[in-house]
Amino acid sequence: MSGTDAPPARAWRLSDFDYPLPEACIAQRPVTPRDAARLLISRPEGIEEGRFSDLTRLLRAGDLLVLNDTRVIPARLFGHKTTGARVEILLSRPVAEGENLWEALVRANRPVKIGGAIELGEGFSARVEGREEGCFRVRLHAADGDVEGALARHGTLPLPPYITGSDPEENLDRYQTVFAAQPGAVAAPTAGLHFTPALLETLRAQGVEVVMATLHVGLGTFQPVRHDNLAEHRMHREFFTLSEAVATRINATRSAGGRVVAVGTTVTRMLESAVDASGRVRAMSGDTALFILPGYRFRVVDLLITNFHLPKSTLLMLIAAFTGKSRQERDYAHAVASGYRFYSYGDANLLFPDPG
Repeated sequence: MSGTDAPPARAWRLSDFDYPLPEACIAQRPVTPRDAARLLISRPEGIEEGRFSDLTRLLRAGDLLVLNDTRVIPARLFGHKTTGARVEILLSRPVAEGENLWEALVRANRPVKIGGAIELGEGFSARVEGREEGCFRVRLHAADGDVEGALARHGTLPLPPYITGSDPEENLDRYQTVFAAQPGAVAAPTAGLHFTPALLETLRAQGVEVVMATLHVGLGTFQPVRHDNLAEHRMHREFFTLSEAVATRINATRSAGGRVVAVGTTVTRMLESAVDASGRVRAMSGDTALFILPGYRFRVVDLLITNFHLPKSTLLMLIAAFTGKSRQERDYAHAVASGYRFYSYGDANLLFPDPG
């Protein structure tokens, strides 16, 4: 189900995935209710306009909706070194379970030294223990032993830098999906932000099955692609868990002729990472660094629900792989001209694949 106009992956350049986007198109606050967001329905033969709530007529009995139930943690921390120099830490992913050691981005007005201590709040601190592949390793310490509680008190939600006009109180609720359950992400799986409990219940009543898997969104969301030759780009690893029960439901849906509907690029990468050579999805728990470019052959995902993504981003590249590059360009030109709202708090896309 890859685009029909796809050259080999090694031929793609970063500049191939640039497009002009007026700043006014970037959504600063979410719409209310969640499912009132606009929906661009992309088919090979053309574009249809709708609202996110129109999923009730676009999906059908026998379809399987796969959601990412990760929960965004307060991963942005502000503190200071013993010298008084200010420091900002953005946690990315735990290095080892239960050890409070994290991969992180660390920014300071003076260079950060290995072994340096950072005060983050009363009874809460961090120590820089190493550096690897552009990330620091930071160990968190709470005087009372409750690091999770200290994060909740002193950390903030790591909203993307292009959201500058939002309401901090509103973000606590709206930058989480209504089904967020598994703490660990440093960014929201934004396609899922449009669902309401009522919409999910209506879809279930219509015979659409809904299942949950988990991928903790990490630094790949924040890091720009630095190589013009995309064959040189390496994705950051992100941890995911796909249960035996969910894998069984996916395989059963496909065997029965139903459609697997991935909610977001995170779910897409998770499912495509868990399929074996025979085409069956397997239960897995581990890391994925799957980088999807046009030319990739999708083996699990039949429909894709997603938001509108940044120029030159790996997420935009995945969309171009699913629809074909020319159709992605068509859709995005239409979205800009029609005043769609872009990025995390923006509108949504329902993508149908090209035939074959």
